[in-house]
Amino acid sequence: MTDAAAGPQADAVIDLNADLGEGFGRWRLTDDEELLSVVTSANVACGFHAGDAATMRRVCAQAAERGVRIGAQVSYRDLAGFGRRAMDVPPDELAAEVAYQIGALEVFARAAGTRVSYVKPHGALYNRVVHDEDQARAVVDGVLLADATLPVLGLPGSRFLEVAGKAGLPVVTEAFADRAYTPQGTLVPRGRDGAVITDEAAVVERSVSMARSGTVAAQDGRRIDVRARSLCLHGDTPGAVGLAREIRARLEAAGVGVEAFA
Repeated sequence: MTDAAAGPQADAVIDLNADLGEGFGRWRLTDDEELLSVVTSANVACGFHAGDAATMRRVCAQAAERGVRIGAQVSYRDLAGFGRRAMDVPPDELAAEVAYQIGALEVFARAAGTRVSYVKPHGALYNRVVHDEDQARAVVDGVLLADATLPVLGLPGSRFLEVAGKAGLPVVTEAFADRAYTPQGTLVPRGRDGAVITDEAAVVERSVSMARSGTVAAQDGRRIDVRARSLCLHGDTPGAVGLAREIRARLEAAGVGVEAFA
């Protein structure tokens, strides 16, 4: 990504996605039911970083009832670390585990009368495949093994989307409402100060800017290009539902169409 000077985009349309089903057993991290009344795509945890069979089934049924698209949020096998710890997984093993997660979610999606519509990596895997071509290729191989027609959701300019596109998978670019960006267009690592933006007014304004102009202010203040078809709203922060509703209302008031990409 480079410094941006783009003007407003005509007929702007954005998808709103959120990470859902991130509980396990008796514990629930996200307000899935309320968020499903706002978002157009649901990244459902497939059991490796969070989620279990009952949770996956419940979220798929609720998403289907509301017409929300279901995405498989695939991860390293890391329940204890919520999928946010760096791991070195052999490519063949990672490809198999990605396909396994997609297949598990597909069972519950089909039982709800719909299907898995796309794939998005989670946490450490998401960040790893921005730069690591071998791991990116392993994720792509896993998607191809499960369903070679599935779109993949990822960061613009990432190795992941590059490899996926060359393999014939539909690629969809994503931006983040509440995450700080480096001047290079990557996400500021969560361990650094200011990586997560907590000022709700700032998150709303950034969302509208990204949807309308395709730009956002990086952490150093310069504006960068983040043109994306989907905007991620994190559901595991306090007040997430109210913030999601405010973002959607402001987008629509600004003339931005809110529609699923898949």
